[in-house]
Formats: sequence, C-alpha cells, structure tokens
Amino acid sequence: MKQFKYLILALLLLPLVLSGCADNRSHSNGVYLLIDTSGTYAEQITKARKIINYLLANLNAGDSLAVAKVESKSFSEKDIVAKVTFDRRPSQANLEKRAFNQKVEAFAKSIKGSAYTDITGGLIQAAEYLNEANPGHKTIIIFSDLQEELGKGTIRDFPIKLTGIRVMAVNVTKLSTDNTDPRRYLDRLAWWEKRVRDAGATEWLVINDLEHLDKILANP
Repeated sequence: MKQFKYLILALLLLPLVLSGCADNRSHSNGVYLLIDTSGTYAEQITKARKIINYLLANLNAGDSLAVAKVESKSFSEKDIVAKVTFDRRPSQANLEKRAFNQKVEAFAKSIKGSAYTDITGGLIQAAEYLNEANPGHKTIIIFSDLQEELGKGTIRDFPIKLTGIRVMAVNVTKLSTDNTDPRRYLDRLAWWEKRVRDAGATEWLVINDLEHLDKILANP
C-alpha cells in the first residue's frame, strides 16, 4: 500500500520536476565563438583568449560554449576547437572549464594563418550547433575583421538562417584600405548587419572595446 502511495506521489510531482528543468533550460546561455585565423588577423589570438576567459568565468552550469576557427572552408565539425555543455554539478563544471581552456591553449599555440576566410560557412555551422544544443539564449560571436575571402569553388552567395540568434562582431580591426577610405569599413559592417538580420538574427552588435564584454551574455 505504501509503495502505491509513493508511486502516486511521484507521478504527481513529475510535472513539477519537468517544468523546473524546462524553466532552467529556458534561462540558459549558448555561445559559439568564431575565431578568424586568416592572414595577419591570426595574430589577434591573445585578444580572443580574453573573450574565452570571460565566457569561462561567467557561464554557468547548464550553459553551452563552443569555439571554432574560421579558415578557408569553415562549414565543418573539424573546425570546432572545443565544445561543451557544462554539467549541473559545479565541481564537474569546473573540471570541464579547465579541460576546455587546455584545448584552447593548444589551439592558440598551433594556429597558422589560413589563405581564405569563410565567415558564412562558420555562421551556418554555429547556427547548427546552437539549434541542437537548444539553450534559452543563443549567441554567435564573430572575432574577425569581417573581410570574407572565399577560395575557388566555395559557394556562399545564398540566404542563411540565423533565426532567434544574437550575432556579435568583436574586435573588427581596420584594414589598411579602410584607413585610406573609411567608407570601406563602414560598408563592410553594414553589409554584414544586413546579412545576419535578413537571416533572422534577433540582434546585431559590434564590440571593439574588450572592456565591454559584459554585453555578450543575455540577461536571463
């Protein structure tokens, strides 16, 4: 009889437990950081590390994080340097953060400048990852000068889908041609803003001052 009562109680509590899990997930953050490794921009990796350190310090249990490189062809799982959804147990989450940081350190030491910059392919891969992880708040960070250069045979001139995703361009350095004609820089930013907004992104934000990284994470 007692077992029957316990079973009834468990069934009554189950919807509350499931509701609590769903609510926690709706407040979680998922961040996908794309790091441009083309040409001289690869030398900016120390600044990218600052972003990663900020994310590791501020993301919580249940949040998801991935770091991927942008190179000649970036729509591939092989370009993901590290990815994780942090365990609900704080002690385990801390271990995962250390392991994540070690992978990033190894990547930073081995980085080589690629010939081309497939930002669009990286965005498509990032959206796929975030949609599968399905956090409450989805954010893609593009760490790049936003000068996309595609290799022969790489096709990216088609609409992409970034529905429900916040997109941020960070450390958008100016090229030598931008100094000569600032309109090139402004046009590049405007082109990417239109591309991601047309793709359904909920927000487009440019952050060039790394002291303002607090804007990266959505408020739950």
